[in-house]
Amino acid sequence: MKNLRILFMLLIATVAGLTAVVLASRWLMQQGASGITKVAVANADIDLGQQITAESIRLVDWPSASLPPGVVNDAHLLDGRVTKASLTRGEPILESKLTPVGTKGGLSAVIASGKRAITVRVNDVVGVAGFALPGSFVDIIVNTQRDKDGKPSASHAEKGEQSISKIVLEKILVLAVAQEVNRDETKPKVVNAVTLEVTPEEAEKIDLARSVGNLSLVLRNQVDPRPAETAGATKDSLLKVPVVAVAAPSIRTVTVRQMAERKPGNCVGVINGTQHNQECF
Repeated sequence: MKNLRILFMLLIATVAGLTAVVLASRWLMQQGASGITKVAVANADIDLGQQITAESIRLVDWPSASLPPGVVNDAHLLDGRVTKASLTRGEPILESKLTPVGTKGGLSAVIASGKRAITVRVNDVVGVAGFALPGSFVDIIVNTQRDKDGKPSASHAEKGEQSISKIVLEKILVLAVAQEVNRDETKPKVVNAVTLEVTPEEAEKIDLARSVGNLSLVLRNQVDPRPAETAGATKDSLLKVPVVAVAAPSIRTVTVRQMAERKPGNCVGVINGTQHNQECF
């Protein structure tokens, strides 16, 4: 009798344990199903300005509590969209990293509204030894000739001209080097052309500057907003030629006194042969 009671208690405990396990499993499955969302991620590395295809994305499960803002859940909504930032494999595709609907692929897709793209010819020196990469900011210096009175020279043979180097544009974004637009590259790359993002007014200045002189790029800190207020470098300022002050010539006033005409005093007549003279003193 006692053994039957023990077996009965063990049976009840076993049934209760199994019931608890089943209920807990169901609850966890329900909670897991309600806390998971399908998210579109990059199936491979996607470069800036590249058009998204069905093969370049896939849907993965993502915890609903940690969804990044702007994620895309429907893969069909991404078909034909163009990226304005590089994406790595497995990275969620956010709306903020996509260009507006209808934008075609290529460099024009990443140009900001109201801006233009202009290309300047560079070399290993002008291009800052290849460190002017996409995504970096540069200042533009022009070396040209001007009159010593500050007016631009009409020709290089004109007398009185002097060389001057002056920063004409600041904090210009580098869009591409040669045909590369990937902003994740950090290795320097020596190329013969750099494409810059500028306003229409800045594009006009660059076009004029490269026709009147030589251009150079100056790499600058990406987060430094301070403008460079300079007067430009000339040969005189480079060699620090001292300015010698020339004293003004002194003017001496000479007073000329007119001597009063002396009236004749005593006169004596002198007879020399046939000549007759008069001497006064």
